[in-house]
Amino acid sequence: MVASTNLIISCNLSCLPLKVNPKPKSLLKTHYTSLLFSNTGTRKSLNISNLVKPQYIYNSKKGVLQTCYSTLNSDNKSPDDQVLDKDATGGGKEGGRDWTTSILLFVFWGGLMYYVFNLTPDQTPSRDMYFLEKLLNLKGDDGFRMNSVLVSLWYIMGLWPLVYSMLLLPTGRSSKTSIPVWPFLILSCFGGAYALLPYFILWRPPPPPVEENELGRWPLNFLESKLTSGILLAAGLTIIVNAALNGGEWKEFYQYFRESKFIHITCLDFTLLSAFGPFWVYNDMTARKWYDKGSWLLLISLVPFLGPALYLVLRPSLSEMPVSQSPTSSEEQ
Repeated sequence: MVASTNLIISCNLSCLPLKVNPKPKSLLKTHYTSLLFSNTGTRKSLNISNLVKPQYIYNSKKGVLQTCYSTLNSDNKSPDDQVLDKDATGGGKEGGRDWTTSILLFVFWGGLMYYVFNLTPDQTPSRDMYFLEKLLNLKGDDGFRMNSVLVSLWYIMGLWPLVYSMLLLPTGRSSKTSIPVWPFLILSCFGGAYALLPYFILWRPPPPPVEENELGRWPLNFLESKLTSGILLAAGLTIIVNAALNGGEWKEFYQYFRESKFIHITCLDFTLLSAFGPFWVYNDMTARKWYDKGSWLLLISLVPFLGPALYLVLRPSLSEMPVSQSPTSSEEQ
């Protein structure tokens, strides 16, 4: 009688060991599927509910477990089947990319560039050129004494690219894109945060694994050196203390900030580098699996320049972390 109902049943075969637990954990999950009959009257006469549990049939000859489902109603899939289909087609959350952050950063960078080129004050272009030549030592001693706060700002801006190089190499690299980070770090020596923001937009974590032979080569051996980070922190601390002690020149510096395009853009650059610093400290910290011990440094990293520089001194070295071996080194072993 059942055969006359045109019931179509498909069986998915999953290889299992011959010794099967009488109550496997995988069978404890309740999976329901719809069995549709072409004859509704037959379904009622058999007193079969629309939702029944799948039948698990153990075949002692083949040593497999057969899970039988109805194939007449392919639209009614179990939640697990929908998850598997989503993962198989790449439609899962991890299969794509959330572009919200990149779009917001791009809009922010575009607005920033518009402000820099069109809205910043530009009342003293000739004086800006004179200040730039003095800071680059292109002018001799003409008796004019530069503002100490401006000089300190100029020197600290020269140290920021090194800080970001130590934070972005290697834990800030992208493994899902072919865009390298080093061109943006080189450009940051001249453009600061304005040159780094495009990389922030294109950045896609996680970073690629670090090969063991990379740690002894340039530039990682220099960027991971505690001597480098120690000198960086000492130099930054000296520059900032020197600017703080010249309190009488801050009023003059503020007047420069309101009038000079060069000084206005430089101050804005310093603010942006200080604002993005804590995020890259957190990224580097989690990549080194040091968040549990070093999370207190996240608050300190909010201090402009000195916070990230202190983290670079205290963070664990990559040589102390598990790294992947290169193919050549693994073949030698």
